[in-house]
Amino acid sequence: MDRMKCPSFFKCRGKEKVTASSEDFHIRENDENQDRGNWSKKSDYLLSMVGYAVGLGNVWRFPYLTYNNGGGAFLIPYAIMLALAGLPLFFLECSLGQFASLGPVSVWRILPLFQGVGITMVLISIFVTIYYNVIIAYSLYYMFASFQRELPWENCSYWADENCSRSPIVTRCNVSTQMIFQMNKSWVDANNLTCINGSEVYQPGQLPSEQYWNKVALQRSSGMDETGVIVWYLALCLLLAWLIVGAALFKGIKSSGKVVYFTAIFPYVVLLILLIRGATLDGASKGISYYIGAQSNFTKLREAEVWKDAATQIFYSLSVAWGGLVALSSYNKFNNNCYSDAIVVCLTNCLTSVFAGFAIFSILGHMAHISGKEVSQVVKSGFDLAFIAYPEALAQLPGGPFWSILFFFMLLTLGLDSQFASIETITTTIQDLFPKAMKKMRVPITLGCCLVLFLLGLVCVTQAGIYWVHLIDHFCAGWGILIAAILELAGIIWIYGGNRFIDDIEMMLGAKRWIFWLWWKACWFVITPILLIAILIWSLVQFHRPDYAKIPYPDWGVALGWCMIIFCIIWIPIMAIIKIIQAEGNIFQRIVSCCRPASNWGPYLERHRGERYKNMVDPKKETDHEIPAVSGSRKPE
Repeated sequence: MDRMKCPSFFKCRGKEKVTASSEDFHIRENDENQDRGNWSKKSDYLLSMVGYAVGLGNVWRFPYLTYNNGGGAFLIPYAIMLALAGLPLFFLECSLGQFASLGPVSVWRILPLFQGVGITMVLISIFVTIYYNVIIAYSLYYMFASFQRELPWENCSYWADENCSRSPIVTRCNVSTQMIFQMNKSWVDANNLTCINGSEVYQPGQLPSEQYWNKVALQRSSGMDETGVIVWYLALCLLLAWLIVGAALFKGIKSSGKVVYFTAIFPYVVLLILLIRGATLDGASKGISYYIGAQSNFTKLREAEVWKDAATQIFYSLSVAWGGLVALSSYNKFNNNCYSDAIVVCLTNCLTSVFAGFAIFSILGHMAHISGKEVSQVVKSGFDLAFIAYPEALAQLPGGPFWSILFFFMLLTLGLDSQFASIETITTTIQDLFPKAMKKMRVPITLGCCLVLFLLGLVCVTQAGIYWVHLIDHFCAGWGILIAAILELAGIIWIYGGNRFIDDIEMMLGAKRWIFWLWWKACWFVITPILLIAILIWSLVQFHRPDYAKIPYPDWGVALGWCMIIFCIIWIPIMAIIKIIQAEGNIFQRIVSCCRPASNWGPYLERHRGERYKNMVDPKKETDHEIPAVSGSRKPE
């Protein structure tokens, strides 16, 4: 290689020059921000954002909500909630991260009193990341189990009991004893049944896929109290899932930005294939009509529950207030058009949900057709859809193993995209707090995070693992995020100043006419906060003790769930108190001081600061409003 074209302090890769340190810390010479790095291409960022927003919920929750809330009519409140709650928050977080080039914790230099909100976002992301990779492990297990001539849950096998049947179990009633004498001569309590003496009663059996899920895949225990042993094959699948995540993120956004070209696009290919295949099956039209067609019920729009479901689905589907949007956007170049990015990603996410529903319900319609049932009797949501109902439907298709492999590989890629962004949220936070350490040891720190989270996740692959997964999801992925979102809006729009924040955005996008901001102001100042507060109150009022498969959780399990979410949100008041103590003056002066931006708030690079931020302190320097860094983690001042 010609040394004149490639000086000694560079290592050349094709036509691209990479700094000598970039093997360790993913910085390229053409990056605008040489401290943190930038996305190699705009498409890397967009696909990463789409992959983060489009997750398992788009496939296993939205279609069920649509069916359950009036079919096509549900799209009306869904679209309205997207405009009023989802998109405004999404645009705000993208703008915030891009403007400061900081992650979800350090970005609160904008309002030091609320730095605990960023910590809460990261902690909740950590808890969710632990169990989310377990769901990916389930998908890996089912994918590997599908590499057989006949799907293992196609028939009742050695693992099944006498209740395993696709057909109803015929029983005879004995009124005098209120017992049922089953055809297989076993006795079952029937206190909840009423029948005529000697008459036949048809009780639904358990599908082979349901018993396979509980008895083989999970080896599920009787409750959270019975931990049992670690299910070794799930533990291996969990390890493999973390190895995939670690390999994709070992160079941060430079490596994950390339992986998402496959993981973000492939699910759409599979959904299209499943839709085409499903549309050719008998009963598909019946399933689709239940989903969005002839069964649309516009009277449902009068029910508050429908609007609550639409708002909740939009809020969680777009992954706002988790910290990931801020983290991913922080690697954008300063003048990137984050406004158009927000619209593209939000619309893609919502259209994906609608599209996935057609693929799911066409197959479920066929399942209902061949089993002689109504679609309402086979449709499921969540785990029951992904690992019971849909596998059952696939098992009845010609070439079932092929379709099963395709489906679970799609779930794998859907989950991995979201997981990449969650881990990037954690590593971005570490990078902002300890930049020098992260520059030197990005790979071991990233892999170390994956190892720790793998070890923490082992409890979720015990025989009681599914109870732990549901517990974390029930407490951590709920109203804690709503609290963070409400405080985020209140802090930035009401305290820092909505007009001031708009001025910041215009430094990136250029000046806009006042009418452009009219809608965003209405949402940020009034509409979105009111909606989020209403959802939070509703969630707290509707709160119930968790259970799984009608098995209640023990008191200590519920207490542990409360401890997890309290541990996440308690940092909001703790950090506020710390900031007030660190400030100077009387109590009023201290609070006012903490409600002002830190002296190092503003655009990361000096050339972007303009007149408004010309006197700001170098963002690499620590201020009183910063979380203290460890010795040696900052450049000498």
